[in-house]
Amino acid sequence: MAIIPDRKDWTWVLARPCPECGFDAASVRFDDIPTRILEIAAAWQPVLRRADVTVRPDEHTWSPLEYAAHVRDVLGVFTTRLDLILDEDDPPFPNWDQDATAEAERYNEQDPGAVADELADAAESAAEAFGSVSPDDLGRQGRRSDGAVFTIESLGRYFLHDLEHHMHDVMPESR
Repeated sequence: MAIIPDRKDWTWVLARPCPECGFDAASVRFDDIPTRILEIAAAWQPVLRRADVTVRPDEHTWSPLEYAAHVRDVLGVFTTRLDLILDEDDPPFPNWDQDATAEAERYNEQDPGAVADELADAAESAAEAFGSVSPDDLGRQGRRSDGAVFTIESLGRYFLHDLEHHMHDVMPESR
């Protein structure tokens, strides 16, 4: 079953709440991002032990395992982007095709236990990285190839939405 690639520009979540998951970027304090990263990572652990972890709810939606592998990789991508902003002035972010990665890495064939461990480790690294940002650096910028510009502060909020939205995607009560 082929997944239809998500080509939406989700940067609008920085300006208004997400109607699907309820995330409100304006309500997030930057200092709370590390704790929320770790909370989300902890919430993935029981999801990855579910009997239906590899079952797609429909032909166009990832399974919980695929979402978890994606979240693991998102944690790494955004930690790298944060490091770039801290190390360089206005760096361009390398492009990342999440759908091509999911297919190439065969997300739905990965070991759920290994994904759980890797996700937890990536969350620890991301939480540490975002937690170590000096308030003086929050305005430093980086940019995507599509021209979207992020400060460290907006990058953290955008990133947190991605994590929280995918948790919403796999919770049975959200469907």
